[in-house]
Amino acid sequence: MAGKGPAMTGEGAKTDTRATARLWGEMPIYLFALIGFAICMAVWRAYGVTFHLDSILLNLKLFGGFLIFLGAPLFIVRLLKAKPESPISWAAEQLRAPEVRRTLLLSLPVLAICVAIIPAFSTVKSMIPMFTEYDWDATFIEWDRALFFGYDAWVLLQPVLGYPLVTAGVAVIYHLWMLLLYAGVLFMAWSPAVEQDTRRKFFLTYCMAWPIVGGLMATYFASVGPVFVEPILGITDFQGQMAYLRAANEQVPIMVLDVQDMLIEGYDASDRGLGKGISAMPSMHVAICVLYWLAAREISPAHSRFFFWFMVAIWIGSVHTAYHYAVDGLVSLIAVAALWWLAKLIFAAWDKVPSPFAQPTLRTNTVPAE
Repeated sequence: MAGKGPAMTGEGAKTDTRATARLWGEMPIYLFALIGFAICMAVWRAYGVTFHLDSILLNLKLFGGFLIFLGAPLFIVRLLKAKPESPISWAAEQLRAPEVRRTLLLSLPVLAICVAIIPAFSTVKSMIPMFTEYDWDATFIEWDRALFFGYDAWVLLQPVLGYPLVTAGVAVIYHLWMLLLYAGVLFMAWSPAVEQDTRRKFFLTYCMAWPIVGGLMATYFASVGPVFVEPILGITDFQGQMAYLRAANEQVPIMVLDVQDMLIEGYDASDRGLGKGISAMPSMHVAICVLYWLAAREISPAHSRFFFWFMVAIWIGSVHTAYHYAVDGLVSLIAVAALWWLAKLIFAAWDKVPSPFAQPTLRTNTVPAE
């Protein structure tokens, strides 16, 4: 006699492969980047500006350099722990591992965007004088003084930081921010410690921050910052700060001064290359630090604490080295927090969209014989 036994679930479920699920889940990043680059190209064409592709190649080389410089020591540590008989075979085996290859391949789209976005941003940033006048500095000077009881922010920092050796250290820390643009991006793209939800929020916010905070807001609030207000605008309020920095440089090299000289030379020459352009409000240094802090809060408490204090150090350093007014960092904090929140909303909505790559899982109902 045949009877019905317990049947397996017969619902037609849809499951994405891990690869297509990740690519589909990151689609808002790709779409936003594509639209952003299209707008940039339209603006460049409208203003007769040539975007030099060699700046992308230069940025790619920087990514490669940071990968070798920081990746090689980590690789050597793993090699010493494994102690394989054939290091070359072991290294090849590590790179051929399916999970490694999958991670590298699936990270290519977001990494390609990150390679291109900074050169594009630099070109747009250098075009700010073509769009508008630098006419917000006087306002931001007053805002700082309103916050700090009539004082410029750098004056209040001077009793603590106003020593050549300390200033040199602050300048070094300020330049370490570059690690976030290269080593940090690679970590966020590849590290298994970063959950995919955090990863895609990070990269969408990253892609929004450069054009929105560093582009639109920087153009609307066009300002040059304390270091450039005298040579560009004729405002002499920060002569004392610049005199201190140059005097300190006579005793200990202050790294930021050479960069500042390069920026003003690029401004005078209308140079639109990588790293060029002058803009104070909002601070992209602080903006990127805020983004890492927000992402780090979802990775671990230790990461969160480190990036919080790094953000504070960069914020203070941006004021002490005359790049920014204190309010520049405050606006960056608010703006990036808003973009992070927006990224959450975008992905919450996007995740409700059915993936066209989904495949039905075939299941069968069985009736065992008795």
